Amino acid sequence: MPESLDAPLLFSTARLRLRKPELKDADPIFAAYATDPHVVRFLSWRAHQRVQDTEEFLQRSIEAWSEGTKFTYVIELQDSPDNPIGAIDARPQGPRVAFGYVLARTSWGRGYMTEALSSLVDWSLNQPGCWRASAYCDSANSASAKVMQKAGMEFEGVLRRFAVFPNVSSGPRDCLMYAKVKS
Repeated sequence: MPESLDAPLLFSTARLRLRKPELKDADPIFAAYATDPHVVRFLSWRAHQRVQDTEEFLQRSIEAWSEGTKFTYVIELQDSPDNPIGAIDARPQGPRVAFGYVLARTSWGRGYMTEALSSLVDWSLNQPGCWRASAYCDSANSASAKVMQKAGMEFEGVLRRFAVFPNVSSGPRDCLMYAKVKS
């Protein structure tokens, strides 16, 4: 992505609102998913033990927006604003962008994350200087792999011993890489 990426503060899809996080999101995010061991199983962070953990995450996310290094969006249903059900971030890396995401267990299986990821992938690839949108997941995380496939990303291969998921193992695990590229 270009160095001067100007990420919108708000994306709207048919059912979702993706918006810049605010510190006031700490309590609802903490309650909705940040403490759920099933939700964080295949993530790079452990379940939050205190709402302060969530506040610190949000503060880092807001700072990253200001620096232009990562754009985290809080995901809400259109008909339920200010009630976060997840988050998705876009990390510019030169001519590409990488994505990561999390969704409350109560919202699993409804296509929300596919809708959010598809929207951001398509937007990213329409930006000048962005040629690749990618994401990866633990090789055992079939649900996340399906999200990427449904978002139009193609499986590129297995990245051996690529990332640590501390809720599963202390060592790096194999990951599945997916991407969509500008033609």
